[in-house]
Amino acid sequence: MDHSIAMLCLPCAGASAAMYLRWRRMLPAWLRIVPVELPGRGARLAENFVKDFDALVAQLCAEQAQAMQGRYVIFGHSMGALLAYGLACQQMRSGGLLPQALALSASAAPSMRDPGRFDGKDNDAALIADLREQGGTPEAVFESAELLRLTLDTLGADYKVCQSFRYAPEALLPMPLHVFAGRADRIGVQGMQAWAAASSAACTLDWFDGGHFFLRQQEVSFLDALARRLAQTVAGGSHVAAAIA
Repeated sequence: MDHSIAMLCLPCAGASAAMYLRWRRMLPAWLRIVPVELPGRGARLAENFVKDFDALVAQLCAEQAQAMQGRYVIFGHSMGALLAYGLACQQMRSGGLLPQALALSASAAPSMRDPGRFDGKDNDAALIADLREQGGTPEAVFESAELLRLTLDTLGADYKVCQSFRYAPEALLPMPLHVFAGRADRIGVQGMQAWAAASSAACTLDWFDGGHFFLRQQEVSFLDALARRLAQTVAGGSHVAAAIA
């Protein structure tokens, strides 16, 4: 009998789901990584970007219907966390099978998002400055005109997704939320703590040294915390001993 749990992994703005491939050899076997590629990047490079939040959530729910049939959780970093929340809300509205937990990294709660965050981010210079400030982009990307063009086009499209998100109070999510944050990220404490108000179940919040990309800067300790949080809630403790195997 397969006791594994699928973990759908949604990328941050400007990135491909390939950012999660290395986790397959770093996380325990009971967590089965399902990288969720968005249109316009990676293996879906030939497809048009989807720049509207609601449209992208609806499309991803349809595309990932099979992965969301069994036991699953959703992980998202930054924009990916917002999409993870959107997928859970859409599943709840449609009567679909719900994730057993959400793992949300480096994103303010939907009710606390800064509506002006993406103002003026519609040109290359502003997008490059944002990449530099956030960190996490390899220097090789800035040195390659082709890679930089791909990254800026993707980032610009993803910022439109984030900009199009409109918060409306939803029914409380019934699953646990596990929230992860960098101490030096500009999001701030209140924005992260507010996730607790989005769920009727438990909400945990773990802090790490580093900025917006603490999950890379503190990868081992972050993945350890992620596995332990999911083991405690999703598996009812049966996987705790193997959480860092």
